[in-house]
Amino acid sequence: MDGEEQVQETLMIRNMVSNCCSILLRERLEAAGIMVQKVQLGQAVIFYPRNSSKREQIPGILKEIGLDLIESREEVLVEQIKQAVIELIHHMNNVDSVVRKSDYLVEKIGYSYPHLSKLFHAHEPVTLERYVILQKIERIKQLIDNDEFTLSEIAFMMDYSSVQYLSGQFHKITGMTVSDYKASDRSSKRPLDRLF
Repeated sequence: MDGEEQVQETLMIRNMVSNCCSILLRERLEAAGIMVQKVQLGQAVIFYPRNSSKREQIPGILKEIGLDLIESREEVLVEQIKQAVIELIHHMNNVDSVVRKSDYLVEKIGYSYPHLSKLFHAHEPVTLERYVILQKIERIKQLIDNDEFTLSEIAFMMDYSSVQYLSGQFHKITGMTVSDYKASDRSSKRPLDRLF
């Protein structure tokens, strides 16, 4: 940090849904001369010279790769909710059979579930419950595409009481049965940040 006074800042970032986003963001920030200490889903810790224009470049860098800077505290919480849901369902194989979604979110974010649910719906066009269901359906599509598990195993992993319940919800959300989905070209998958 060559003698010039450095500013450390934690950026809160919308639409980071995978490790690829983290890697790409790190590369872009470093290419712009911004030092990166840490990048994880939803945030980056950076350093830049106090008297430089580096800070003003950040929103443009984010926009180029489909990300946005989050400024308000409520928006930060909504993004943390989204990241926690994605983490639980997509990265932890929804260990929901042990931990209920509401308990996981309360523990991870530190607010009551009714508060998180109300806040989420105030900022997003769907309820928190619907968002969780949409994420689960996308994860089910991935698991079906990977063809490693039976539908019974997927139902258990995703905390459905039965294959019939999973199939019914899948049909309700996607408009097709699981069998129809398996037989299709499977182009109905959507990016995790564009489910609604």
